[in-house]
Amino acid sequence: MYKSYHKKIVATTLFASVVLLGATASYASGDAKKARPSVINGVPVVYPAMTEKELKAAVGPVKASLSKSVKNKYDFNGKAIVDGGVYYPIVNGKRGAYYVNEKAHKTAYNKGKKATANEQKAWDIDVMPDGTGLPEGSGSVEEGDELYEEKCQNCHGDFGAGAGLYPRLTVGNAYEMQKTLMFQRVNPENDGPQRAFGSYWPYASTLWWYIKTGMPHQAPMSLSTNEVYALSAYILYINEMKIDGVEVDDEYVLDRKKFLKIVMPNVDGFEPKIDGPKGQDNARKYFNNPLNYGNGTRCMKNCYDGEPKVVRIATGLTDFTPPLSSEKTLPEVKADAGPVHAGKKVYDASCAVCHATDSMGAPAVGDKAAWAAVLKKGIDKVNANALNGINGMPPKGGAMDLTEAQLKEVVDYMVGASK
Repeated sequence: MYKSYHKKIVATTLFASVVLLGATASYASGDAKKARPSVINGVPVVYPAMTEKELKAAVGPVKASLSKSVKNKYDFNGKAIVDGGVYYPIVNGKRGAYYVNEKAHKTAYNKGKKATANEQKAWDIDVMPDGTGLPEGSGSVEEGDELYEEKCQNCHGDFGAGAGLYPRLTVGNAYEMQKTLMFQRVNPENDGPQRAFGSYWPYASTLWWYIKTGMPHQAPMSLSTNEVYALSAYILYINEMKIDGVEVDDEYVLDRKKFLKIVMPNVDGFEPKIDGPKGQDNARKYFNNPLNYGNGTRCMKNCYDGEPKVVRIATGLTDFTPPLSSEKTLPEVKADAGPVHAGKKVYDASCAVCHATDSMGAPAVGDKAAWAAVLKKGIDKVNANALNGINGMPPKGGAMDLTEAQLKEVVDYMVGASK
């Protein structure tokens, strides 16, 4: 949640009422069935799949720390549930209105095998804000500039300014733009918040591992450690950032030691604090305190005296690119215009980003030589590659909602347009 200094714009917030299940619910303990109490140690209880002994042990630690209205909202460890939810018991084979497989809830899962240390290490590739997972290496802004032009510019635009559907990487000086995050467009001439990596992200570590594991889009995990440092340096440079008081200029060389000294302008811009060993406890405490949002009252009726004041948008956004249009008439079709290929619309929406040019490593539509080489495999093989993916291209080009028939239409369109 981004910090807001305008938490009470809406006068009231309704919270879900606590559902208390009484002593009519029962549970099996060995062969004997016992009525579950609705109150333990003076605390109203919503039962998870726990024994009475476990419930008493769980309620004890939370009784003193939670207000009466949320004492029944705890997890199996006796801690308040982060999102305010509750555990519902299985009664007569159902949870609420839905039947459940009671056997599955009593039988331990044993599918697969425990991951080995090496397997866990192979998957544990994220980089934490404290530097955990960040390897040694180095790269310069100059090297990053060249890599960006070769591998990133086609999607993210010149100097990270954004292009098409892909996000911009900078909106200018990160320190100045961070100040805009508190802007509200109450008048048409007001500027809105400017969000990008430099102004909005709280930690640079996310940038490093996202580039390493997910970029470039068509070939993730293809960049070396030094190349990732170089691209990170370049992105810091176009955001006009400083590291340990030194400006990242066009000759700057970034390494692990310097990277760990990066302090993002918006590092304190989010709440609650979720990093570190107390992260979950901080989130739990924050979200279980209704004073942090709304009016601090949990209720479902009679929550507000009189009529609440509803605040509506006074000045809507108008500077859309391309501009919004309410025009509903169909476009004029010229008499000499031929029929539009059935696959062109899907191509434009889902495939052109990689196939419009050869910069993404895919055969560009219109390149006769490239497509002639592709078609040597036979059209069935081309269709199969489109469906299942090949090299850096994911299955269906990443557009997983497309049907096999639609994919074949797209392939037919691209082949026809490349003869």
